[in-house]
Amino acid sequence: MSYDVDVVVAGGGPVGLMLACELRLGGASVVVLERLTEVDPTIKAGALNTPSVEALYRRGLLPGLQKAQEENLERFAAFMRQRLPEGEPAKAPPRFAGHFAGITLSADRLDPSDPDLNGHGPADLVGMVGQQQLEVLLAERAADLGAEVRRGVELTGFEADDDGVTVATGGGPIRGRWLVGCDGGRSTVRKLAGFDFPGTGPEITAHQAMVEMEGAEALGAGWHATPTGVYAHGPMPGRILTVEFGGTPVGRDTPVGRDTPVGRDTPVGRDTPVTADELQASIRNVSGADVVVTGVKTATRFTDNARQATTYRLGRVLLAGDAAHVHSPFGGQGLNLGLGDAVNLGWKLAATVRGWAPEGLLDTYTAERHPIGAWVLDWTRAQIALMRPDPHARALREVVTQLTETVAGTTHFVKKISGVWQRYDLPGDHPLVGGSAPDLELADGSRLADHLHGGGALLLDPAGELRVLVSGYGDRLRVVAEAVPGRAGLAGLLVRPDGVVAWAADTGQVDPGALEAALSAWLGAPAVAGAGAPVARASA
Repeated sequence: MSYDVDVVVAGGGPVGLMLACELRLGGASVVVLERLTEVDPTIKAGALNTPSVEALYRRGLLPGLQKAQEENLERFAAFMRQRLPEGEPAKAPPRFAGHFAGITLSADRLDPSDPDLNGHGPADLVGMVGQQQLEVLLAERAADLGAEVRRGVELTGFEADDDGVTVATGGGPIRGRWLVGCDGGRSTVRKLAGFDFPGTGPEITAHQAMVEMEGAEALGAGWHATPTGVYAHGPMPGRILTVEFGGTPVGRDTPVGRDTPVGRDTPVGRDTPVTADELQASIRNVSGADVVVTGVKTATRFTDNARQATTYRLGRVLLAGDAAHVHSPFGGQGLNLGLGDAVNLGWKLAATVRGWAPEGLLDTYTAERHPIGAWVLDWTRAQIALMRPDPHARALREVVTQLTETVAGTTHFVKKISGVWQRYDLPGDHPLVGGSAPDLELADGSRLADHLHGGGALLLDPAGELRVLVSGYGDRLRVVAEAVPGRAGLAGLLVRPDGVVAWAADTGQVDPGALEAALSAWLGAPAVAGAGAPVARASA
């Protein structure tokens, strides 16, 4: 049977584009279907966590992230300057390390000696990057890699069989070997495929917007808990977020006419435009300030509906990002969770397409990513509980606030928010196995991430003695024969294409059988006996 493409990706947001990039690096052809004709300007996620930045850094995209962050920091500085009385010099604000349920975390309270917060190399210096900025960066990268992105084309249906998937679109059918739904929280792919999607219903109505308003000085900057909810003002000029309890939460599919009045007790559809009056009423209700919203640049409303697919794969159909899990955006986990899905899935699906994937490799996608998704759902639910305005929740909020005012407390919360805790349960007792590969500085002046731009697996062989054990993997595995001055006791490190350590050993503890087992588990059987992997040296 003929195919138009190896993989059809429904959804061209950051998750779909990241997946397309990973698939192309792995040698699979891909077409991305995106119903929007241009990047959605609606205000969305504003930060990347450590695993996301590491993944993008390993693909050579750090310069673009740094440029985007510089632009955002300048806008933040402008917001702080405009709040100062005329002539008053600007003061450096407290170093922001995130928030938990609107409880601000100060970077000045972090434990700088905590090993989990160190060793990430240049990735430690980037994080304040917006979703739209990332989407533009990834779209350019996908195009450079040869991924086909069809904007203004929407998946309307599909038929899956044992050999592939026929996708229906307004531009005609597409036959692919695989279909991946990256089409958001109301995923058409998920619904048509019949994935179970259990979870908890909403109890809040929240708004996030970029607006022009009068009386903003009464709001104060940062996060605020009030008798009616929680709101945040800044860190960009005009940015406002409100969280209201009571009334009727936003309906997911409630039909609303253009002339239907929208209020706190009126169910509205997710696609109903957010008006200046609606935002003004919400801001006044939560803050008590008599602000006047004079213009809306971009706005969205959301709830804390929290659901997760029980599996991320049904036959030839897979899910990633919000299509696989939805939750409130508090703590900035959604975009990052989806990027992690894409990085984990991309190389595994490409290996399956190319025919060298070991048995069961694709099933490790759900096994590895589902527990992290479940954690994120509970992490966001806990924040909603602390945002409630009832006396019991406010008492608990005060206890948590006191914890965040300690070094140990802030360090714990920041480690969770930053994602540095994330690891997979892989075979092996070396402390590096299952975690993100450290960005080691090598003897030739390069860093480990510099050797991962191509998207393949990597074997770090400091003493040059392991190459004979890994013959036959060709372009699946690159050997880097360089010493590691800062870690002289490390004898070897096998890094999967997604940057996860699959095997490691210290000097005098190399077990050839364990290395062979790791290679077999993640890279399959050698293609040609005696055909060695490419070796990178300082002189190469």
